[in-house]
Amino acid sequence: MRRREVVYQAASLCLRHPDADILAAAPLIRAALRESAPTAEAAFEPLFEWWERTRPEAVAAAYVDTFDMSKRHALYLSYWTDGDTRRRGMVLAGFKQRYRDAGLELEGTGELPDHLPLVLEFAAQRPDDGAALLQEYRASVELIRIALAERGSPYAGVVAAVCATLPGVSPSDREQAMALAASGPPAESVGLDAYDPRLLPLQPVGGRA
Repeated sequence: MRRREVVYQAASLCLRHPDADILAAAPLIRAALRESAPTAEAAFEPLFEWWERTRPEAVAAAYVDTFDMSKRHALYLSYWTDGDTRRRGMVLAGFKQRYRDAGLELEGTGELPDHLPLVLEFAAQRPDDGAALLQEYRASVELIRIALAERGSPYAGVVAAVCATLPGVSPSDREQAMALAASGPPAESVGLDAYDPRLLPLQPVGGRA
């Protein structure tokens, strides 16, 4: 299994709401990174270590406070490029079409299709298409990374590991990332095999692979 797919799958799992299944999967995620992407594993370690020393209910509360209660760390990629505008509906439809074109469909995730964990799951299963989508929304991913780093969040390293899979140099600060975002919206609007497939929201059209 290629390093890039493992990073995307690991990040997809780690950036979801940390319920009991996700937290229990931490040793498996860590082992997959150690075997296939040891450099990236170091970026995930602050999160794994925080999970280990923190009560599960406190982990869940911190996740909600970070990602659900503050738009500053919103995990919805088109929010950073389109905000709450009418255009965003068209952009979200475009995300769904990208998944369908790749032979995948959404299955009751309860999330918008531009949710970063969902995009990363897509990238894990279709790495070339997924990396292209992440690159189109590079500014959004970088702004999330920078905001999490400014907060001192253990999730910052996870997003940094995703950025490291993309071509080019990451913006060094918020001003550079904002300039990247201001350049305009995109033109187009690994898996851990042993992991419980019920946690994988994207499935091939027509059934499981």
